[in-house]
Parts: sequence; C-alpha cells; structure tokens
Amino acid sequence: MANTSILCLIITLFSICNSLEESVLEDDNGSYFTVSSFRYPKSEVRPYDTRYIRVDLPPWFSSLNVAMESDVDISVKSISKISKSLLPVICFRDGSPPLPDASIHALEGLELGRLFNGSFEGADDIEIAEQCYPMKKNISLRLTNEQISPGAWYVGLFNGIGVTRTQGKMIVRSSAFTFSANISVEGCKTATMWGPSCNQTIYPLSCSRFDNQTGSVVSCSDSYPNSCLTGVETKTYALDVDGIAEQLVIMASNVKVDSNESYLMCYARFGAIATETLHDYAGDIHKVPLVINKPKVGRWYIVASFSGRENRLVQGTNSSSKVCFSMNVKVLGCPMGKAGPNCAHEIYTLQAVMRRGWLTPFESYYLPVNDASPSGSSTDFPLEPIFSNASSIPELDTSTWTYFLMNIPQGGAGGHIHFRLTSDSTIQYEVYLRFGGLPTLEDRDYYYANQTSASRSMFFSLYNSSQEKVDFYILYAREGTWSLGLRKLSESTAATASKGPPTLLSLSLERCPRRCSSHGNCRYAFDASGLTSYSFCSCDRTHGGFDCGIEIVSHQGYMVQSIALIASNAAALLPAYWALRQREYAEWVLFTSSGISSALYHACDVGTWCVLTYNVLQFMDFWLSFMAVIGTFVYLSTADEAVKRTIHTVVAILTALLALTKATRASNIIIVLAIGSLGLLIGFLVEFITKYRSYCGSAGFSFNMLDRPRAVKEWFSNLIKTLKKRFRWGFVAAGLVAFTMAAISFKVETSSSYWIWHSIWHLTIYTSSFFFLCSKIKIVNNENQTLSGDNYELTRQDSLPRN
Repeated sequence: MANTSILCLIITLFSICNSLEESVLEDDNGSYFTVSSFRYPKSEVRPYDTRYIRVDLPPWFSSLNVAMESDVDISVKSISKISKSLLPVICFRDGSPPLPDASIHALEGLELGRLFNGSFEGADDIEIAEQCYPMKKNISLRLTNEQISPGAWYVGLFNGIGVTRTQGKMIVRSSAFTFSANISVEGCKTATMWGPSCNQTIYPLSCSRFDNQTGSVVSCSDSYPNSCLTGVETKTYALDVDGIAEQLVIMASNVKVDSNESYLMCYARFGAIATETLHDYAGDIHKVPLVINKPKVGRWYIVASFSGRENRLVQGTNSSSKVCFSMNVKVLGCPMGKAGPNCAHEIYTLQAVMRRGWLTPFESYYLPVNDASPSGSSTDFPLEPIFSNASSIPELDTSTWTYFLMNIPQGGAGGHIHFRLTSDSTIQYEVYLRFGGLPTLEDRDYYYANQTSASRSMFFSLYNSSQEKVDFYILYAREGTWSLGLRKLSESTAATASKGPPTLLSLSLERCPRRCSSHGNCRYAFDASGLTSYSFCSCDRTHGGFDCGIEIVSHQGYMVQSIALIASNAAALLPAYWALRQREYAEWVLFTSSGISSALYHACDVGTWCVLTYNVLQFMDFWLSFMAVIGTFVYLSTADEAVKRTIHTVVAILTALLALTKATRASNIIIVLAIGSLGLLIGFLVEFITKYRSYCGSAGFSFNMLDRPRAVKEWFSNLIKTLKKRFRWGFVAAGLVAFTMAAISFKVETSSSYWIWHSIWHLTIYTSSFFFLCSKIKIVNNENQTLSGDNYELTRQDSLPRN
C-alpha cells in the first residue's frame, strides 16, 4: 500500500511537471510563458454606463492577447444612423483609463465610422491602440512589446458617449449589452531574451555609480567589449534609469571600421526595442555621442546597427564589411535638490497629505516635504520663498526654472491632478508637466503658457484661467512620478513681484473635477480587476459632461418641464369627478390618489420637493397608476360587487409586485393591459354564466341537432344586443383614441424628450379612463325593469275613465 501511494505521488508530480512545462514552452525553444491569464464572465453594461478593465504588463512581457465577445450587432452601414449617446463603444489607452467624451472638442474629433478590423499588426499601428471603435460581436487583438510599453493598459467599454452620459435621467429606454473577455499576458522566460517572440538577445551593461558635489554619474559599459557587427547584424542593449536624470549619453569607444564611409547607427527607445523605423532618438555614434536630455525614468533599449556604403547601395551584398566597437553609456544626474542645465535650478519633492474626512480613496494635496506637516491646514504654498533661491543661466535662458516631483500611488490612476496658481497681480509663470522625466520647452506632456497657448489634449481641462489665475486638471493621470516645471519669465519682473502680493500654488489629486461643478455627486467604482478605483460625476437633470459643467437644459426650460410633468396630473380629476358623480367611491379614491401620488413623485423627481422618500413616492406612483388602469377595466364589467372585490384584491397584490420589481421597464404596460383585459373578461364570464345558467337547462334550449344552430345564433344575437345596450359606443371610440395616443407617447419616450411625452401620457391615459367610465350605461335588472314597466302600464290604464 505504501509503495502504491509513493508511486501515485510520483506519477502526480510527473504530470504536474509536464503540465507546467507545456504551459511554459510555447515554442520550440521554450522562450516565453503565460505570465497571467484572466477570464471575465458575462457582464452587463447598462445604458450610459462604463466598464474598465486594467491589465498589468511586467517589464519582461512579450505580448498581450485580448479576446472579447458581446451581444452587440452593429454593421458599418448602421453606425452613422446611431447617435453617439446610444452607440456602444470600446476604447484602449496606455497608462490610465480612456475617456472619449472628456470635452466637446474631443467628442467632435472622435471618429467612429469604422469597426475594429481584428488585430494590431506591425509597430506602425501603435497609434491605433489609443483610439475608440464601435463595439461588435467579436474583438480579438494581440499587442507586442514592440507596440506598447510595460505598465498598466486599459480597456474601456461605454454604452453611449457624450455630454448626456453623466446627466441625471428620469427614465432610460435604451438597451444594455453584455460582454465577456479572455485576457492573457505572455512573458519572456529568459531575462536576456526579448521581442514579440522572445528571440532577440539583450546584452547586459555593467554599471557603476559615482557621486560627488557636482552630481552623480552612472557609467555603464559593454559586458562583451570589442563587439563586431556586419551589415546585416544589430546588437541590442537594455539600461534602467532609476531616478530623475539630466542626460543619457550613448557613445562608442575603440571603434574600428573598414571604411571611412561606414556608420555606426544607434537607435534609442523608451520602454520597447527600437528599430530603424520606430525609435525615439537616433544618431551616428561613430564620432559623436548620442545625447538624450531629461530621459524618462524606466527601461531604455539601445540598438547598434552597422551601416556602410555598400549596405546603403545594395543591402546585404557585402556582408564581409564590419565594425568593431565597445558600447559606453552614462547617466548624468545633479546633486540632491538641483536640476536643469549645469544643475543650476532647484527641484523639490512634494509629499502627499491625505485629506481629512474624505471617504473617496486617494484624495490628497501636495506640499513641499518641509511644509507637509499634519497639523497644517493650508493646501497651498507661496512660490516667492522658493524662487528666491533659484537662479537663471543668462547664456542659456533669461528665465528661471523650478521643478517639483509628485507621485501618483498605484491604483490612483482614476484620479485627476488639479493645478491652481493664484495671485493678486499678473502671473509671470509658465507651467510644464511631464510623466517620468523633467519637462522642457520642447519635451512635455502638458503645458500652459498663457490664455492663448496651452495644451489641446482631451485629458487637459482648463478652467476660468486669467492673468491672475491658472486653473487646470490633468484627467485620469497615470500612476507614477510626475514632474512639474515652473518657468518664471524674467528676473526683473520677478524682483518687482517679490515685493508685491504672493503667488500661491495648489497641487492636489482629486476624484472629480471641480467637485462636479456643484451640479452632481462624485461617485467612484472599481475596474473589473478590482485593482484601480476610478471616479465619475453623476449630474443632475439639467447638466452633463464629465464634470457636470455643461448646461443641457436652461433654468427656464427646466421650470417648463417641471410644471408640465406635475400639472398634467390634473387630468386625473376627470375620471375622479365622474366616479364621484356616479357614487363609485372606490374608483373616486383610486383616481384621486393616483393623480396626487404621480404629481408628488414627479415633484420629487425633478428636484422640487420630496414629501416622502424617493423610493416610496416612485412605488406609490407606479402602483396606483397600474391600479387605475386595471380598475377602469374592472369598472366596465357588470359583475356583482363580491366578484369585483375579489378581482381588486388579486390585482392589488400583482400590481404591487410589479411596482416593487423594475417598475420602469417598458413591458409593464403590456402586463397591466393583459391583467386588466383578463379582469374584464372574468367579470363578463361570471355575469353570463350566472345569467344563462337557467336558460341552458330550460326547455327552450334544446340539445336537438336541428335546434342547436338556431339556439347558438339566438344566443349570439342576444349577446350583441346586450353589449349595444351596455355601452355608449361613441365614448368607447373616444376612449380608444385617447388610449392609443397614450400608448404612442409611452413608446416614443426617450431620455431627452421624456418630459413632453410623459406629460402627454398623463393627459391621455386619464382622459381615456374618463371616456371609458362615461361609456358604461348603468343597467338595472332587466326582469325587474320589465315588471315595473308592465305594472306602470296597467296602473296607467286603470286610472283612465271608463265609459
């Protein structure tokens, strides 16, 4: 038994090892393996809702594979016919969540006229990965490490985009869609191998660091010196820049070439392997080093390529030509607290101070480390003491730069950087921001120079800036280190300004821009992986946009809409008055309560006044409306009061359940009509069964085959005569017309036209009930009525004088 157990254990371990080996060995060389694989089950994206999926790509990843399925069925021809506010859209973005409708200009420039064509092929299509496409049934893509950089990558799913996406809506008629996704990340098994197929060798660099009073130098050299390249060969190196640096210098030493017309080309790229056609920087390092100013923090890839005269004329015809060299790289940094050319400018590290009492995550403001005391209540700091220590370099620039470093924590990419600069005098500063490296006039991600010169990015939102104030947001800022550069324009002006009012700088990480402009509530949610929280505004009825700053409905229009929705319920007085006149007190109470509850509900819904909680008012409105419609049907029947009470009791229970479970769904109107028709039918059946029970068993109803057709014909004739006598058919026709108008208005309701069509619904549905109530003729028992008539005739005849 023990031997059997040991044997089973060995077999199990062997099978596990084999399965692990199969998961790692994806090709003949076993060069890459599955780093992570996630399956997102079928999820629903409701109208005007958003879903984000975050994927983390490690530095050694080789490719990202996404396969997505949905129930969206959109053709290329139908895209132009669908409004953007109803169009399901999928977006991709590197570093932070996508936001296609961040502004009106971004929305107007968004091209959605084509479907996603399958997968991204080639490094030239990398820009496509930053765009949006209409959603379709099947989407599959593969992105390699030549196309996107390591870090966070986001997929955004939007069920409608535009300024109305965040607007509060009284009702939503558009449909939801569902999706499921499989996402896997593959990585290179060996650290020295990279590329899409992990078949490109990465040569290491041996580095050493030296610090002195003038700065720091990280000197790196080729671990395999005196390398030689022919015309068809390249050599790739990787270098990690660990902190903020001033320069990255790439040079070659001990260069030996066969011809003076030979070139040793160097291509450098941040985050991905450089090629001749796709690189960030390039140069011939045969005689002159390649200098990269303000390099980003992270991994740089350097590719050396030999290019000779023979190779330029006919590539590959003279592979015997070669160049030998040793690669040398230097990373130059400044002393602590210094930055810029000649390390002449100041740089400050900002510390995040968490806001007190805020429930939303990552709400914080930033202060210099020496000023970020927990006891301090100020969220801004003056610039004059900081710039008094700064100096300019006359031969390079007449301005003074000061830099600030701030860090967005992991998981905080769903927040927004808020920059505010205020002064009582004209501001003499320009603002430059860059992620991962120090900004310059030419190399920056976002900037603000003056009111007419600023970034045009959809993620740069400028607010009410003037000569005395600069106020803007960086929307959905990616997590990591951000560098802020303030450029003071002139020393003479600065000297004068130092005697004037102070200039205050406020820098914070906020969840919703401008607190949703005081026209909405700031809410937050998590992406599908639960790794990142993102915030969004839920606006009121009259505003929309990402920050609720766009007025969709004017105040006057809002008042007209509110009055129409509330006052149109006065139509309930018509059926209530008729029911009271006919002494049908149950129907009178029902229609009166329905009109009052609907008016109170809409008064609360438009934000005027809530006498009870919103949920209670909504339930009362829908429940009593359902009861009023069905009560009209029951009233038309001539069943006795016991049967009507039974029907009303059953209907009250069923309609209460409808009002409690998805009261606003469009199918409820069909269910209510079906219940009302069934109640009317039951009332008639009970009456006819009761009335003709004796007739069916009497001698007049013969079961003889010859007499049966005549009896049935007579029965139908009596039924038609009875129906003609029971109703005023002119009122029935008017009621049907009003009810048809009500059904049409209910059908064509949309979020934007809800107020007008729902007001018409109130008028027509109550009017149709009034006509239906008026159509019923109150019938007294026929036998009693006939008997009374005969007695009256006999009495009248007896009262005549006799001759």
